[in-house]
Amino acid sequence: MATQATLAAAGTLKLELVAAFPHMRALAWNGETLYASRGYSLYSARMTAAKIQWRLVAGYRPQWWRQLTSRQRLSFRLVRDGFHALAITPAGNLVAAVPGAIITLRPGEAEFHISHRILRGTRPLHIAATPDGGLFWGEYFNNSRRDEVHIYSSRDGGESWNIVFTFSQRSIRHIHNIVYDKWANCLWIFTGDDADECRILGASSDFTQVQEVVAGGQQARAVAAVIDGDGLYFASDTPFEQNFIYHLDRRDRVSRLAEIPSSSISGCRNRDGIFFSTMAEPSQTNTAAGVSLFGSADGDSWQQFIHWRKDRWPMKFFQYGNAQLPDGENATGLLAVSTVAVASADLQTSIWRTSVE
Repeated sequence: MATQATLAAAGTLKLELVAAFPHMRALAWNGETLYASRGYSLYSARMTAAKIQWRLVAGYRPQWWRQLTSRQRLSFRLVRDGFHALAITPAGNLVAAVPGAIITLRPGEAEFHISHRILRGTRPLHIAATPDGGLFWGEYFNNSRRDEVHIYSSRDGGESWNIVFTFSQRSIRHIHNIVYDKWANCLWIFTGDDADECRILGASSDFTQVQEVVAGGQQARAVAAVIDGDGLYFASDTPFEQNFIYHLDRRDRVSRLAEIPSSSISGCRNRDGIFFSTMAEPSQTNTAAGVSLFGSADGDSWQQFIHWRKDRWPMKFFQYGNAQLPDGENATGLLAVSTVAVASADLQTSIWRTSVE
């Protein structure tokens, strides 16, 4: 059951629950519009209206057996069904990641089509879009042999994909995230998982320049990142060490901001603050058995706002408990949080109103 924590005396950021939508996963913001999925259907809603009303955008037809598994909560979790990432191009194309494929929707169409079949792993964790129409995603697969790892790019709205950059053999395990930085007009790339494989790199959108900025050790192992004018906020994602929220400034200096109880793979911002969530991924170091949401109005003072208990189903098969925060640019004072494998709020998107007092 979600509980709202009492703000510390110095805290100014507050959350108020507005609505909850079962069986929905929030994927991406586009200004005041939120995109979310239910199974293999994509919906959108303007978040400025007094009442949140979802409209069907389009659907995707998976393999026949996934049409069956996606109908039941536990089978949906077991086989990792549904939409897992979404990016919106300036021309209005929607590009998403589903199990085994990258899929694309042109404006005016009612059904996504496959634009790329995933050959290694099941899907990338995120898809990045740039203002000039570029799209980027990095391979995310087990890679126990440490084969080379590719970054793919599209310049035609997600209709076709080409390898734009390759990490050499034995350099990284896989790519966690690629995020566009509108202030520096560059891409930030996050890789893992062990020792020097953990890196944060900056790259030009044509990848003629790729520079390693932070490297080595589990504290450079990150997935969640939020960009602002002063640099980027990121949270560590390690089961082997204590996890923290950090800030990387424009002079490449890293500051440790707050301790968090377990790994984080999701972060976002809205009009009022910056947010990171943690996973229920217990280890000898990180013993937290639940999921938490942290936020800050100023980037310096951080507060835990919500905590969910992990549900009773085994993590190995039915996913780690998590609170997923959508990608994209959020122009509202609302926060969308999609929870999975937590008690009382499994496979649910909740909408919270934020305020600064």
